[in-house]
Amino acid sequence: MMRNDADVLVIGGGHNGLVCAAYLAGAGLKVTVLERRALVGGAAVTEEFHPGFRNSVASYTVSLLNPRVIRELRLAEHGLRVVERPYSNFLPLPDGDAFRLGGTHGQAEVARWSTRDAERLPQYYGMLDRVVQVLRVLMDRTPPNISDRFVFADWLASYAVAKQLRHLDMRGRRDLLDLFTRSAGELLDHWFEGEPLKAALGWDSVVGNFASPYTAGSAYVLLHHVFGETNGKPGVWGHAIGGMGAITQAMRAECESRGVRIETDAAVAQVLVADGKAVGVALEDGREFRAPVVTSNLNPKLLYTKLVAPTHLDDDTRERIARHRNGSGTFRMNVALSELPDFSAAPGTQLQPHHQSGILVGHSLHYFENAYFDAKSKAHNAGWSRRPIVELVISSTLDDTLAPPGQHVASLFCQHVHPEVDGGWDAHRDTVAKLMIDTVDAVAPNFARSVLGHEALSPLDLERRFGLVGGDIFHGALGLDQMFSARPLLGQGSYRGALRGLYLCGSGSHPGGGVTGLPGRNAAREILKDLGRRLPG
Repeated sequence: MMRNDADVLVIGGGHNGLVCAAYLAGAGLKVTVLERRALVGGAAVTEEFHPGFRNSVASYTVSLLNPRVIRELRLAEHGLRVVERPYSNFLPLPDGDAFRLGGTHGQAEVARWSTRDAERLPQYYGMLDRVVQVLRVLMDRTPPNISDRFVFADWLASYAVAKQLRHLDMRGRRDLLDLFTRSAGELLDHWFEGEPLKAALGWDSVVGNFASPYTAGSAYVLLHHVFGETNGKPGVWGHAIGGMGAITQAMRAECESRGVRIETDAAVAQVLVADGKAVGVALEDGREFRAPVVTSNLNPKLLYTKLVAPTHLDDDTRERIARHRNGSGTFRMNVALSELPDFSAAPGTQLQPHHQSGILVGHSLHYFENAYFDAKSKAHNAGWSRRPIVELVISSTLDDTLAPPGQHVASLFCQHVHPEVDGGWDAHRDTVAKLMIDTVDAVAPNFARSVLGHEALSPLDLERRFGLVGGDIFHGALGLDQMFSARPLLGQGSYRGALRGLYLCGSGSHPGGGVTGLPGRNAAREILKDLGRRLPG
């Protein structure tokens, strides 16, 4: 019998893989993490992209990271510090005005467009809070592993969910159903009339979601983004000092303190299988590692189409994983700036609070919808919106360690581009990068000339570099057919994969994407349960 190299092998050193490894090691298991790149962190990393300029090159802002994960893995003790934005969003508008949301910009700001909206905004937040308080508890629960059939009602009727739903009255349950099944546009049009407010709130429904805000189910994508908190404040977004890599480096430090072995430059080529059970992995460099448990932090589609031989999967699994929906319509840029943007709606290159917020170029839900249909149709080009949505976050305004003195780094999170463009993304990357810069320049006329250098990541680049299939930041679309017990497939909703001994710990499992750490923690709990052990912490 071949000797095992570890009790558990973790494929992929992204944040969920590190979380899973830390909990397993904390329970006394011998754990090895195998990471393809030279650094761990997956899409939550900080890297230099232009001489002297560092940034969170993919994931770029913090809110969804679970407080229990932060506490139990001692991330603050390992140096993690998160600072908050002064307010949530700044929207420069076509008429030269600007809309601000969050912080001190509350009902009075909203009332400039609609007194009715100002009155209803607290009610809207209250509705979300009631639903989120119940669902937040379910995010760290294992979904029932329904294998023969599944509809939304089955999930609602499960014991764990029913127990939580007792905390919601009938109105709250109806709100919950609306948020799972309706479009964000329909929901927001019901609540509000002011276009800037609906845009600021509706942005979350198209983040990483290649769809119109009026697509059924997009309200859940909006809801998914309000589960989080920063420094104990629900719904607040912040920035990790040192970039998103500070999170995963803190996770690595905790892993190592618990005895986890971390191998970088260790690309896994194949999951080894014997008698229908995962028994180890083979690396691209020829090395093999053996363990009775293998857990994957990869996108499930990548795992099952690249690392597991087709002969080890049943026909239905092969066919369904081939149809697994991926592709988020995201184009990601990191930009080095000689000065801060001088917005026509808020002049000046000196630091002001709006520079520290999420700056959104896209003033209405209809703008968002047109951007989607323009990219999807490919009627005017190979597959991108001529008027894209851009969120600009200037992280160096909150963290001066990222850029030289007096200069800045900006993240451009851009929607909508088609995941697959005619002629391939390598042929069009530079064209689209210029479009994104020009889109910001239209509202801040010094922006283009202040660019010292940039890094552009198309959906294909995101897939090549971080394993985000089709550029999908969630490791699979967040739709009712790919959520809860059906994430990634029915029969695998409990983090147990298609083979004995194979587990799933990444964002392709419940509760989905975002830097939460919950799929990793939940998967560790199920692995330990199968081994007759308990989760530490």
